[in-house]
Amino acid sequence: MDASRLFHAGSRRLQDAFGSRPLADRLEQVTLRHEFRDEDRAFLEAVGFFFLATADAEGRPDCSFKGGLPGFVRVTAPDELAFPDYDGNGMFKSLGNILVNPAVGLLFIDMGEKPRRLRVNGVATVARDDPLLAGMAGAQLVVRVRARAIFPNCPRYIPGPDGTSVYSPRPGVAPVEPAWKGFAEFRDVVPPRAEPPNEG
Repeated sequence: MDASRLFHAGSRRLQDAFGSRPLADRLEQVTLRHEFRDEDRAFLEAVGFFFLATADAEGRPDCSFKGGLPGFVRVTAPDELAFPDYDGNGMFKSLGNILVNPAVGLLFIDMGEKPRRLRVNGVATVARDDPLLAGMAGAQLVVRVRARAIFPNCPRYIPGPDGTSVYSPRPGVAPVEPAWKGFAEFRDVVPPRAEPPNEG
């Protein structure tokens, strides 16, 4: 039985096809956490937006953009964060999904001088009477997420100041390898780069 908190049979099938299972396991071992670190809190409480992935009771997915002033996301416990729901279009697709399927995924991205990504997967609740509501200007509901998995993500494809990433593949140009692949904790498990299909 696979004890991974991040991967399932579909992930494993592709990892095995590309020879990346040892790297995936090492990334989980080194980067996965269950409580927010101080640097996570500082990052999350400084962001002005994130992406929220939910699914309905039948597993049909939805992804929404959530934005606000820096500080609108708060780390409220070692393994919990909260954010306000503001007035919107009234469809309540994401929050409605949470009411029938509380599993969520949050993706936080910083596209500044030093790109950064952080993923938070967990279980969410929605409340109209949360004690945080009074201190969140403009909020009509409060969403709390109990984290099951917190992990940073390689930021290499995040657009840079000119709108592109130096890591984005370009025809006729050798790919730029990210520095982390050479770090001591990963370099022994980095598989060879997959050969692109013949375009001839």
